[in-house]
Amino acid sequence: MSAPDLSLLAKRRFAPLFVVQFLGAFNDNLFKFALLFLANFSLYRAEPDKAELLATLATGLFILPYFLFSALAGQLADASDKARLVRIVKGAEIGIMALALTGFWSESVPLLLLCLFLMGLHSTIFGPVKFSILPQHLHGNEIMGGTGLIEAGTFVAILSGQLLAGLISPWEAGIVATCLAMLGFGMSLLVPPAPALSTGITVERNVFKSTWAILMSARRGRAIWLSILGISWFFAVGAILLAEFAPLVSGVLGARQDVATLFLLIFSLSVASGSLLVNRLLRGQVSARFVPVAALAMAGGMIDLWLSTTAYAVVTRDATIAQFVATPGSWRIMADLFCIAFAGGMFIVPLYAILQTHSPVAERSRTIAANNIVNAFVTVAVVAIATVMLARGESVPGVVGAMGVATLAVAVVSCWLLPETRQQAA
Repeated sequence: MSAPDLSLLAKRRFAPLFVVQFLGAFNDNLFKFALLFLANFSLYRAEPDKAELLATLATGLFILPYFLFSALAGQLADASDKARLVRIVKGAEIGIMALALTGFWSESVPLLLLCLFLMGLHSTIFGPVKFSILPQHLHGNEIMGGTGLIEAGTFVAILSGQLLAGLISPWEAGIVATCLAMLGFGMSLLVPPAPALSTGITVERNVFKSTWAILMSARRGRAIWLSILGISWFFAVGAILLAEFAPLVSGVLGARQDVATLFLLIFSLSVASGSLLVNRLLRGQVSARFVPVAALAMAGGMIDLWLSTTAYAVVTRDATIAQFVATPGSWRIMADLFCIAFAGGMFIVPLYAILQTHSPVAERSRTIAANNIVNAFVTVAVVAIATVMLARGESVPGVVGAMGVATLAVAVVSCWLLPETRQQAA
């Protein structure tokens, strides 16, 4: 049953959007990591405190538009032709990346931070469109497969962008990002029309009022709200794990940066594999059947990662990948990463499919915008808690273990999704 999923890549009603999303995720990460590498290894190499402050500021600037403008983005997507909105957003990306190229060339941190905020705004507007457009272009039995491909492609794009940022200079990254933005705009011209499904939508410009309104609307559907909470927890866990790969590798495992890159590779490809497999298991049916099991596997993987990294004994300081792999206990750690990420892919795709199919048609984009708001809030909250734990002396493995225990509760809560999604699928 995997062939129908891959066949979507040859269809105009899916392939252009897939490429646009892939290139956008690639550019986001290429730009962000090129900025961080410029700060850490060039501009503020002798001032690590400034580099750390810049990293924190950059994270905040990128997430801020999700809080401020997600509600507006959802309203615009519901009130407009989504294909036209994609073209406007991708056209703006060309200008942002060209401005970023200027920032890299002149090594202007304020200009680059402005571009980072604008890329966050770009992603905020594009977010509700990319998932709400799928039910308009795909058949009911294709939504799971399409969502799985989008998620798999996104994680591969994230990995690719981060890796390339470490291989080329920042200004070269700016050139690549600008060229890819132009390619993304060209592909957006091929996205079929997706007209508004309701008329008479009044766009509320008061961001606080509109944000509260779409959150209250999303809470009215239990399956929708539980899916939003599950998706938000996945991204919060992912944010913590990805952020802690470097200190875990350099501090706890005593290895080189190459091992952190290996962890990133395992994590990204495993999420992509789980995203594709879950559709094959469900045969295209939108169901939460595997969500609780996937959450349990995520929890088990994180708890065992806590145990395996705590028990790990460093044999070779500054170990290469080959030396790390040859050290007792390393394969267990990599297996834990695979388990967490693979289960994560199986966890996230059904939740996104439920969010798309269970949302009221006329409010689908606003519901996905509500998801983005909650995602940002939960991620910031969990990152803040993890930061406090680390500041009070907790180890990185201890933080991972705490998240694993918390994920057990998520697995129990996700069982509540089963009766409703099975009933509606029937």
